Amino acid sequence: MGEIKVGTASWTDRTLLDSGWYPPTADTPERRLAFYARQFPLVEVDATYYSPPAERTARLWVARTPPGFIFNIKAFSLLTGHPTRVGALYADLRPTTGKKNLYPDDLPPQAYEEVWARFLSALDPLVEAGRLGAVLFQFPPWFTIKRDNKQYLLEVARRCAPLRPAFEFRHASWFAGDNADETLGFLREHELTYVCVDMPQGHRSSVPPVLAATADLAVVRFHGHSDRWTSKDIHEKFGYDYSDRELRDWAPKLRELAGTAEQTHVLMNNCYRDYAQRNGQRLRALLGAG
Repeated sequence: MGEIKVGTASWTDRTLLDSGWYPPTADTPERRLAFYARQFPLVEVDATYYSPPAERTARLWVARTPPGFIFNIKAFSLLTGHPTRVGALYADLRPTTGKKNLYPDDLPPQAYEEVWARFLSALDPLVEAGRLGAVLFQFPPWFTIKRDNKQYLLEVARRCAPLRPAFEFRHASWFAGDNADETLGFLREHELTYVCVDMPQGHRSSVPPVLAATADLAVVRFHGHSDRWTSKDIHEKFGYDYSDRELRDWAPKLRELAGTAEQTHVLMNNCYRDYAQRNGQRLRALLGAG
């Protein structure tokens, strides 16, 4: 069985800080990250979706965590085709516009290329220290299965090389009927990492919990089963506390998946109060994971 690493998709959420999970001595960003890194070997940085990271920040992440600790980085929203706040762009690349949000086509080609270059170069400290796991590309619900979108996956892989992108879909078409075999076959053919998900079903954005390794790294993200999945309140959307029974049911499935990959990253994204941290610690114990 390949190595399994378990972590969470946040260590700074305000409701987590209010939950009491951190001890009173973890009263600064540096101490909180150091404490988190003693509980888990892996973390997913989601803040980079909302605003691209700075190289200095990445250096601080390395300095504040022990050797072997791994960061997965969520791709900046513009790079996955999500609406992106004008103010989130690098100041010198912001176009003069009355729009509140921008998409890739709203930028001159040269500016779009520069966003890519700066985003990836900011990760250099993680790469140099051997601390970068994967770059998560979570696509929007309108990113359906079609030729142009599959070609974009290949484009992303070329842009990121030699870094490892991981792809999460949010539209049911990728796994409707025979499309499941097509999707997984395409990813395997090009050795692209598929992100398995556990999430609420019955929505346009719902993808079934298909566990499959399509490259040497397998990734699983647990989003919970909140009945408020369509809420614009992120804490209502992800506020789900997995039961011990649910986690026990998942453990053998994750072990089986890990048997088909060199590494498996399991991320709890049910980020409300300490739900993700408690559930992640329990899952680590059930898996006997490092």
